Amino acid sequence: FKWFGKSEAKRIAFMPSKATLVYDEKRSVNPDAADGNMIIEGENLEVMKCLLAGYRERVKCIYIDPPYNTGKDFVYSDYWDERREDYWEHIGVTQDGVKVDTNTDSSGRYHSNWLSMMYPRLLLARQLLRDDGVIFISIDDNEVHHLRKVCDEVFGEENFVTQLVWEKKYTRSNDAKYFSDNHDHILVYGKQKTAVKFNLQARSEEQADAYSNPDNHPKGPWKATPLHAKSGANSNFKFTFKNGHVWSPPAGTYSRFSVETLNEFDKNDEIHFGTDSKSVPSRKSFLSEVKQGVTPVTLWKYAEVGHTHEANNELKKLELVGVFENPKPSRLIKQIVQLSTFSNSDIVIDFFAGSGTTAHAVMELNNEDNGNRKFILVQIPELTDEKSETYKAGYKKISDITIERNKRVIQKIQDESKNKQPDLFSIGQTPIKQGFKVYNLAKSNFPRVEFAPDPDKSEEENLVLFDKYIQEKETVILAFLGGKPLLDEVLLKNGFMLNYQKEQVASFVENTVFHVKDDYKECFICLDMSITIEILKEIEKHKDMIFICLEQTLNTTIKWNLRHILGEKLITV
Repeated sequence: FKWFGKSEAKRIAFMPSKATLVYDEKRSVNPDAADGNMIIEGENLEVMKCLLAGYRERVKCIYIDPPYNTGKDFVYSDYWDERREDYWEHIGVTQDGVKVDTNTDSSGRYHSNWLSMMYPRLLLARQLLRDDGVIFISIDDNEVHHLRKVCDEVFGEENFVTQLVWEKKYTRSNDAKYFSDNHDHILVYGKQKTAVKFNLQARSEEQADAYSNPDNHPKGPWKATPLHAKSGANSNFKFTFKNGHVWSPPAGTYSRFSVETLNEFDKNDEIHFGTDSKSVPSRKSFLSEVKQGVTPVTLWKYAEVGHTHEANNELKKLELVGVFENPKPSRLIKQIVQLSTFSNSDIVIDFFAGSGTTAHAVMELNNEDNGNRKFILVQIPELTDEKSETYKAGYKKISDITIERNKRVIQKIQDESKNKQPDLFSIGQTPIKQGFKVYNLAKSNFPRVEFAPDPDKSEEENLVLFDKYIQEKETVILAFLGGKPLLDEVLLKNGFMLNYQKEQVASFVENTVFHVKDDYKECFICLDMSITIEILKEIEKHKDMIFICLEQTLNTTIKWNLRHILGEKLITV
């Protein structure tokens, strides 16, 4: 599958990031209860590059609702420069956010532009998924065929799971030119399809009502199911039940059960002969013996997962009327998350976050089943129209809506829990508390060397200028030593997740050393301006522990000794 710009799009996907993620304490909500939940404001390709070292092969489910390329959609521009103003200028960003750029039909590269935007993001998404991870992608008829081809290339045709159809409207559009557009598609791919498993859906009331127990059978409620199955040939099979009823499978079918199994059913009163005991016999299939749920289907009706009007009403109930166009209903995302996640630590990512429905769905589902799934949302700071109701309501960027919505969802869950249990806060019980941290995409704390010799000066003069340049850059780094931004960047680039736990190690006296760990790894880290030789004695006691420090703080002797003690477990940055 080829298009103009494909090679460049792939190259961009694997260009190293020059950015980092900086914690925004002011906009975070209940950060102490975040436990890995994050909303990241920034261009999603660069954000994913920043996350890659710490979250590679650790994500269970990805859901994205990318631009549908309808002629009004923003097309992300894949460019990042150390000089922030150049980056913002390139993608049309003002000081407060991103101006919307459109991909119109008049462009000769209408589909190519969209494909080149999607391709690198899907390449990185695949790297984030666990082997049993799965990605769900919402799309309409306009680009579904192109998206399917790109996904086949990125994930492999053999890892295609299904193409869901979501009934997004409950009424038809009578002013449509040809057909009323009442559905969207959701493509589903696994990282490795053979490793992917899905939960069953809960039975609806209608499905559960199909089971009853009119004869008070000790195994409980049951429903009648056929003893036969379709076949291309007639069967000569005959079986006589203990009541004398002789049964043969109807023409073109065969018996699903052997003589021995039918005898066992008959013996245990597990055959139903109808109310008059003369009807075609059937098996009693007991609710207690069938799967605790039903296999999901590919047609998702609005009655089960919501529609666009419901999605807008959800925002209305949160007092966010008209602030976002075309949100998805939380029930839709909730079903995706319920089907695809299993453990309390499963991570769900949405890197086209929009109004933040995915976080809404994850938090509500956690509240319903006492789960502890984590969410990571990424939203570019896209500017809202100054004439829009959104802007007038105080939301200058779409990412402001993403954050505010989920702040209100947390409050809603808290209030509902309090109403259900009025004494929750008065008898010493711990209230249900959820939260998230906000991070912003920013330039790295480690500036790149961009020194250019002055052709009008001598070599000696340029060397003096170069030394001055290096000192200035080092001063910038040293200014952040010990600070959270630098610590976060160093740990993230060395494979730690951002919800790491940190504790100062008291046995290191001369230097400040932290013991850091996440769900997968641990290390000692020291970001002091200088490291004393006394540190070697304590490091000697922890030979199996990774030790991270700044390259420029080590003299030759200390570095040699650390390398001798730790080998490859010494990491310098």
